[in-house]
Amino acid sequence: QVHLVESGGGLVQPGGSLRLSCAASGNDYTLDAMAWYRQAPGKQRDLVASITKTGNTNYADFVEGRFTISRDNAKNMVYLQMNSLKPEDTAVYICNADLWRVGYWGQGTQVTVSS
Repeated sequence: QVHLVESGGGLVQPGGSLRLSCAASGNDYTLDAMAWYRQAPGKQRDLVASITKTGNTNYADFVEGRFTISRDNAKNMVYLQMNSLKPEDTAVYICNADLWRVGYWGQGTQVTVSS
């Protein structure tokens, strides 16, 4: 069982930055792929970025070089640095982690980009 808890969301003005964190607990193994998804009201859940255990990353096209995903395997943490935020980035950002082909989800953290 893996328990994921996100933090770092909040209200930010357009052009601002936020750093999201996701802490995994409940097991002593290094997680496999970890990822950030987002879901805006009335919309589907979209992959934002993912990172493998060895650090290979993948980003959604809409990221356009503004976000960086990273992880700390020793701490079982994954981060999402978000820069140049736009109003359309407003969503609940949700952490995902895989362990032995089982996917786990956090509850999400709200990110609101507004002036």
